[in-house]
Amino acid sequence: MSHDRREAGFKRRTRVADALVTLLDAAEPHGRTESVPVADADARVVAEPIDAPAPVPSYDRAAMDGYAVRAEDTFGASDRSPAVLRAAGTEAESIAPGEAARVHTGSAVPEGADAVVMIEQAEAVGDEVEAFDAVATGENVGEAGEDVADGQRLFDAGHVLRPSDIGLLKSVGLDEVRVHEPPTVAVIPTGEELVQSDPGPGEVIETNGVTVSRLVERWGGEARYRDVVTDDEDALAAAVEADLDADVVVTTGGSSVGERDLIPEVVDGLGEVLVHGVALKPGHPVCLGVADDTPIVSLPGYPVACIVNAAQFLRPLQKEVGGTTADPFPTRRAVLDRKVPSEPGTRTFARVALSDEADTGNETDDLPAATPTRASGSGILSSVALADGWVVVPESREGLDAGEVVDVELWEVTP
Repeated sequence: MSHDRREAGFKRRTRVADALVTLLDAAEPHGRTESVPVADADARVVAEPIDAPAPVPSYDRAAMDGYAVRAEDTFGASDRSPAVLRAAGTEAESIAPGEAARVHTGSAVPEGADAVVMIEQAEAVGDEVEAFDAVATGENVGEAGEDVADGQRLFDAGHVLRPSDIGLLKSVGLDEVRVHEPPTVAVIPTGEELVQSDPGPGEVIETNGVTVSRLVERWGGEARYRDVVTDDEDALAAAVEADLDADVVVTTGGSSVGERDLIPEVVDGLGEVLVHGVALKPGHPVCLGVADDTPIVSLPGYPVACIVNAAQFLRPLQKEVGGTTADPFPTRRAVLDRKVPSEPGTRTFARVALSDEADTGNETDDLPAATPTRASGSGILSSVALADGWVVVPESREGLDAGEVVDVELWEVTP
């Protein structure tokens, strides 16, 4: 970074949406796939469309315990005048007109039968079955393919598999599924003041790198958590260059414009700085770049700013290179119990804790209260750890007022 750029600071900041588009335009899915057992595929990204190789069920099945019959043989049956049918043999594979066969829930309906009389509405008397209920064709019968049709499209490429999806894949007879390999993300903490434990005067325990590494894994990637690199341009360049075989490189700290903020200069030397300085609070000193076709996200050193920027830039980037897209964070409606200040033109992320129902004296009383955990201070990690989510103040607003109904993004709830 030049001396002029350091003096200029961040007088011009890129809007968050524009910065993200620029970053994603520089990234491509890595394209690596593998076949894994269906039972181990939870949270994996489908690599190719999946169609059902067989219907579910593959046969007409009884939906109730009872007797399989021909519906027409029960017409007019009632409690006073039951239909009297011949009992077919045990586990009969077919029935003739006037016959009934005992079936259990899920068992195959014998050939010739088209309905099931519930066990509560029938009684076996010797070699006969009395049916006390008239059933219609198809009643209490699950047709073949009722759950899944043969050849039905189950999932498109890019779908992230859920536990219920795993059950569906097993139900159609699949043992393996082709998925994208998890993207590899190298996480490099920087700063000569950082130590892993027992800090002395002027030293700080390293938290950003380990936090980001765990986020990477929660978001479906494989993290390479590296040792701390000191504030030396050659050492930083060597560390970043050594990990350019990863799908994404992330650095923490050293991304601003101070004398010890060397990362933007390093990225520029290895490749290209795409964005430096974003209209986002906390964390405008984020630096986004690329080297040898590997996207680089340089996160600010203040812990809150680091986490906010990781959620806004690293998460969608990681999803992109991993073959899918980042879904919006789930939200919960709440009522602000204090004003949240913000700067017009800057997207602000206010950390909030959710509590019992707000006492507003109106129709919003059934909503929880959202209490800002701290109005400022991007170095206060506890303000995130003790929060339930954050409220996003858009660039068009100059703060939010107490009593406003807001959406709280529950950013730690979902991959």
